[in-house]
Amino acid sequence: MIRTVKSMLILLAVILSSSLNAQPSQEQYLDKKQKAIVRIASLTGKGDLLKLTEELNAGLDAGLNINQIKEVLMHVYAYAGFPRSIRGLQTFMLVVDERKSKGLVDEIGPEASEIRNDASKYLRGKAILEELSGVPEPNSKTGYAAFAPTIEIFLKEHLFADIFERDVLTYQERELATISTLSGISGVDPMLRSHFNLSLNVGLSPNQLQEFVEIIKDSIGQEEAQEAQHVLDEVLAIKK
Repeated sequence: MIRTVKSMLILLAVILSSSLNAQPSQEQYLDKKQKAIVRIASLTGKGDLLKLTEELNAGLDAGLNINQIKEVLMHVYAYAGFPRSIRGLQTFMLVVDERKSKGLVDEIGPEASEIRNDASKYLRGKAILEELSGVPEPNSKTGYAAFAPTIEIFLKEHLFADIFERDVLTYQERELATISTLSGISGVDPMLRSHFNLSLNVGLSPNQLQEFVEIIKDSIGQEEAQEAQHVLDEVLAIKK
């Protein structure tokens, strides 16, 4: 009798464990704040200010604070240029003012922390890129970095030190903003491929990136989503 009870308990434990393991974990899905970042960044990069107004409101309702959304809008400039970023910020100003007039109180959130690092911006940016990619940066330059060394310096000092080093957004959030913006720009597949790899390296899952493509389809269009899916499929195939 005792053996029978023990056997039944063991069987029940195995079934329960299998059932739990079959359930997708919450980390396999983008949360509502991450989804809002994707929509805001992609629409800012495309310059669709009408839809952006809706998504800025939705982002605040989803729990993003004002400084986080400002940071997303500023981050976009590194990939889509100042005009898109500034128009996004101007649109956000109107959204914030309108919400205030309706009595809505949105959290401002913390400002970026002061950088306390005596290393040169180039070395700080290099270290951040290595952290994002998980691969040491080569000392010898090739490709565009050898052809135009100045832009490689700009990349390390400005993009990865001045921008990625700011702590208002996490690396995951910055990568989501990056791939969202790049997905709306034609002819930048190598950069999108690179940042899909960085996204995986900072902890975004393949399922989350597949979900990202679905959001891109809904926010900026099927053609952009198809191209993003094609690049993502290539990245994931290599990872297998």
